[in-house]
Amino acid sequence: MHTPAIKLLPGRYCNSLTEYSRFVTREVFIGDVPMGGNNPIRIQSMTTTDTMDTIGTVEQSIRMINAGCEYVRITAPSIKEAQNLAEIKKQLRQRGYTAPLVADIHFTPNAAEVAARIVEKVRVNPGNYADKKKFDQIDYTDLQYQGELERIYQKFAPLVKICKEYGTAMRIGTNHGSLSDRIMSRYGDTPQGMVESAMEFMRMCETLNYYNLVISMKSSNPQVMVQAYRLLVETMVAEGMNYPLHLGVTEAGDGEDGRIKSAVGIGTLLEDGLGDTVRVSLTEEPEAEAPVAIALVNRYSERLKAERQKVKGNFTDPLPLTFNLLPLSYSPYEYKKRYTYEANAFIGGHMVPRVVVDLSEANLKDASVLNDAGYIYSSLLDKYNMAEQSVDFVFLGDELPSFNLPANLKQLYNYPTWQKLTHKVNCHPVFTLSEYVYADDHSSALNLVRLKPADIDSEEFGLLPFSNSLVFVLETDTLHGMADQRSFFFKMEELELEVPVIIKRSYSFETQDSELKTQNLQLQAATDLGALLIDGFGDGIWIDAPQIDTKTITSTAFGILQATRSRISKTEYISCPSCGRTLFDLMVTTQMIRSRTSHLKGLKIGIMGCIVNGPGEMADADYGYVGSGTDKITLYRGKEAVKKNISAANALDELIGIIREDGNWIEPSV
Repeated sequence: MHTPAIKLLPGRYCNSLTEYSRFVTREVFIGDVPMGGNNPIRIQSMTTTDTMDTIGTVEQSIRMINAGCEYVRITAPSIKEAQNLAEIKKQLRQRGYTAPLVADIHFTPNAAEVAARIVEKVRVNPGNYADKKKFDQIDYTDLQYQGELERIYQKFAPLVKICKEYGTAMRIGTNHGSLSDRIMSRYGDTPQGMVESAMEFMRMCETLNYYNLVISMKSSNPQVMVQAYRLLVETMVAEGMNYPLHLGVTEAGDGEDGRIKSAVGIGTLLEDGLGDTVRVSLTEEPEAEAPVAIALVNRYSERLKAERQKVKGNFTDPLPLTFNLLPLSYSPYEYKKRYTYEANAFIGGHMVPRVVVDLSEANLKDASVLNDAGYIYSSLLDKYNMAEQSVDFVFLGDELPSFNLPANLKQLYNYPTWQKLTHKVNCHPVFTLSEYVYADDHSSALNLVRLKPADIDSEEFGLLPFSNSLVFVLETDTLHGMADQRSFFFKMEELELEVPVIIKRSYSFETQDSELKTQNLQLQAATDLGALLIDGFGDGIWIDAPQIDTKTITSTAFGILQATRSRISKTEYISCPSCGRTLFDLMVTTQMIRSRTSHLKGLKIGIMGCIVNGPGEMADADYGYVGSGTDKITLYRGKEAVKKNISAANALDELIGIIREDGNWIEPSV
């Protein structure tokens, strides 16, 4: 395989890594709701109805629009569905709904050409618009590869010309799982391959003087997704382009997992000022997606106001020179965990990130208080059993428990209280910076020091007595806290400090709605902590949210670590959000599969409604459950179809049988 070298600029994928600055893109006109430029970040979703069900699609579209969707995407797998978009649009307009419609196209250029004359925008996937995916490895000479591009141009150019004539916008939407054999053979299964897949089509559009483009780089793996978008922006800048970005983590799943996974990917990019429209892909009703996307986007309204008051720049302005100060070992395009020493053989080094929860306000007279932290106490047996998600540290502040804690659970106390403890086994002090510098008594095992990023430039920081027992607890109270904390890691790199760092973030919410508070915590913590973990920063996380119960905080923390691939504690489900191509009830099926496999820690199971979203889209999964016809399922082991067109009634039992054959099945505990 010939893989061209990546020519990187010095990290110029966003305006600034240390303060919020929205990357200004070209304004693209999509009906009467423009995107990019100085327009708000737009919200969208996709219908799940059969496109030939006109009334059902219209009704669902209205629910989506009322929930906050500014664009409505509808699948058009063939010409008949593309033609029916005209009737759907007509009925929506008659009922007073003017939201632009987007046709979703896979495999069928002729359907795209019909749809482009009807709707305001078409989405094409460069991986399957004019290419095929059979997982074949093909060796191309440069001349042969250029010949393939000319073949694609002949297929693609008619659509571009129609879009120009009708004023129709286009999204070039690369999906990690559906990269063509041609791209995979030349660039491999990489973010670079995703970028080049889109750039080839973008260059063709520019050759035809067509610029009404929106670009996306979707993956079910947030790490891959983030790297691909960053590399796309840098590549566009190098070629004089600045097209708007559609952000999304594809096949994110449902419930807590889907929200956290989406926030890690989408939130990380929003933090850096990237993104012009957002779609959160949940295996739920499409109107449930919009409020989640809105909650993610609204967080940046204050930052955007502050930025516009400070600077009125545009795409032609030079990017800040802060990029030249990036640590040499840091690349935003590949994962590399920051190197640290291993403190007390427990945190840092090659250890997985640790989880801290605060129990300083809990009732410490009853051992059951630890149940929600993952230590299940049996009063009958007087012993603890560890759950799959068991925290590593409990912060007790100045409170002393009246019961014995598990031997493998470490306790954290404020330094003055720790000093007074008679028995200090598994008990460790938490210092302020001043306390640690001037203290006469340190732990021989582990010392945690709380500080803020600005403290690294203080006189007291220079007086720190460094040892391999030292761990920093990094806090922030700035509006753009992630960038504030990231700047601390950059300075640590400059100073060649290898101290492990626990990232701490604090949250409070004005709403009294408990479900809304929980969702806000999931989205905000996944953004703030996930954005750092995804780049290899952080040896532990500490979510401080007094309004939220311990069980939710624990689950959120482990969910963030799972989404960033930092620490695996449960089964991962790569389930698509459903659409008009779906051949079974995805929500019901996902819950059915989850109910029988959720104990298989570390296993990744893809659940796809149709062949468009599998096997390619679940390329990261160990096993796949894919709709292949009415009441028919095809089961995959990795990318290989091992049982085709079996009855849906037997499919889950057959899937479990395959998992058993591979030796990956574990009987669930009672």
